[in-house]
Amino acid sequence: MGLFTPDRATQVRNGTVVPTRAERLQCWASRDAYFACLDAASVLDANADPTAARRACPQETVAFERDCAAKWVAYFRDWRVMDAKRRAKIEQLEREGAVRMDVKPEFGGESAKKP
Repeated sequence: MGLFTPDRATQVRNGTVVPTRAERLQCWASRDAYFACLDAASVLDANADPTAARRACPQETVAFERDCAAKWVAYFRDWRVMDAKRRAKIEQLEREGAVRMDVKPEFGGESAKKP
């Protein structure tokens, strides 16, 4: 055992311990506040221009980076951009006349269904 043991928040941010349910809820609340602030400031990609995101939402950025694991911060920022692109593509396809289909996957066919 070493002489220095980092506190739990640092361990969560570094990914050395799994966050508890309460820590995950706090992370998600901070993420939602951060994304809402970015939306209000019209900043889509915080990775492309990190100074604009920090300038527009300094408190939310600090809270988001403090409350979430570093890997989660990177994932959520990337997910935000991919989700915006996905939504824009769906809107484009619908404008072009595409029809939305709800598909429910079935595995194993009829024989796999229980009586």
